[in-house]
Amino acid sequence: MAVTRDGRLARLSSVVGVTLLLGLALGWALAAQRGASALETGAGLGEATSLPASSTSWTTSAGAPEEAGGRWAVVDQSVGDTISGRDRVTPTVLAVRQVLPSVVSVSVFRHERMRARSFLELFGPSRDRLVSGLGSGFAIDDQGTILTNDHVVQNADSVIVVDGMGRTYDASVVGRDELTDLAVLRIPPGRVPAAPLGRSADLMVGEPAIAIGNPYGSFLANSEATVTRGVISGVDRDIRATGQREVLYADMVQTDASINPGNSGGPLVNIRGNVVGVNSSIFSSSGGSQGLGFAIPIDRALRVAGELRDFGRIRRPWVGADVATVPSDSFVSVASVRRIAPASPASSAGLAEGDIILTLDGKPVRGALDWEIGLLDAGVNGRIDVELLRGGDQMALSMEVEELPSEGAERVEALRGLRLVSVTPGIAVERDLTVEAGAMIVEVEGPLARRTGMRENDVIVAINRREVRTAEEARDLLLEAAERGWVELFISRQGATLVTSFPIRR
Repeated sequence: MAVTRDGRLARLSSVVGVTLLLGLALGWALAAQRGASALETGAGLGEATSLPASSTSWTTSAGAPEEAGGRWAVVDQSVGDTISGRDRVTPTVLAVRQVLPSVVSVSVFRHERMRARSFLELFGPSRDRLVSGLGSGFAIDDQGTILTNDHVVQNADSVIVVDGMGRTYDASVVGRDELTDLAVLRIPPGRVPAAPLGRSADLMVGEPAIAIGNPYGSFLANSEATVTRGVISGVDRDIRATGQREVLYADMVQTDASINPGNSGGPLVNIRGNVVGVNSSIFSSSGGSQGLGFAIPIDRALRVAGELRDFGRIRRPWVGADVATVPSDSFVSVASVRRIAPASPASSAGLAEGDIILTLDGKPVRGALDWEIGLLDAGVNGRIDVELLRGGDQMALSMEVEELPSEGAERVEALRGLRLVSVTPGIAVERDLTVEAGAMIVEVEGPLARRTGMRENDVIVAINRREVRTAEEARDLLLEAAERGWVELFISRQGATLVTSFPIRR
């Protein structure tokens, strides 16, 4: 039977129609099945649903507030198979979280005299300006004790401490020590938590190191500290201090963690979240970090902080031995004993002139600096064990550590701005004096020093050609000279005798 063109089209249309109806029916059936499955598992409106985990997952939450009768869908992106980001919490993050609440910014304000810009300003009123400085610090207990660098607070008229929450506290300077570049501040107790404190004696070269502080804080609105990371690059590093300040940068911890201006006084932290050093200095031609930073070992810093807290100063350790750095035949310097003070701990222990110090408390001694830092770490009233070489024989000695004789000696105020102590054999060895009697100058204020030429460590041996053996004798002769209005002093300085004359009055 022949089929016309119109008949073929009609049959094709009916086939397509049936196919579409079957497809719609199948779709409705699958949708109904998925809905029933969702109800059985508890998923639906008001609960979160998620796609299978992959490299990038998305979640929707129905916990957002309802507005205008609708419900917001909040979409959060997470990385990896975890939604909370726990895979990003590294040991460094955990270490920082332990210490960060204890770190503070230290803002310092001081008045400085401005130089005259013209001849007329020389005769006008004095012109001062307020200068600010910034550093970092951290709490070492819960009583408001803050440890920082001495150079941060030096010559400060006022000190403000800012914690990570932006809260400010007026701070007082409990004590500061220029030699070790450490200072202790006090703020109200219970405001800043104590940092976890570790040890620096067992640091390992190559282990992770984290420097925390507030670099360039005066240029930023944020008060919280920031973090840099590196490794311990070296230990027991000695640095020659430059400039006018006398600083004992010895046995320092070296790190490549960036230490920028403003980091000074902040903590250096190990991977366990324990403070192992006090960030102190950088070597840089530009003033910024170039991967060479140094920190004061925390063991020494805490010992110094204890002295500053308890005494307001550092009691200088002394055993009565004058040790010098001398070259040896092996082209390596050694520490040789030059002088021994009578009735000193070194004399009682049997140390003698010419002995070569090998170790102090097990640490090698290569010169006078190693000897000084060993005594400082032992502390006053401590005890040290010394290995030495004497005439080819190796020996071991032990001795007590006392306070420097000049520090413990009674100070006599002979004139306004002039303080003296009596020279003793111990002080003569301590200060390397060439006389064993007289009145040694321990403090002379600037105007008097400029007018008379006197300096610290000068020893007054005669006044108006009358011998002086004690500080009290010098005071009495100066008061007597004030009746005449003129005085002549004979001073011993580095082996030479100098004469100075100046007007004097009560």
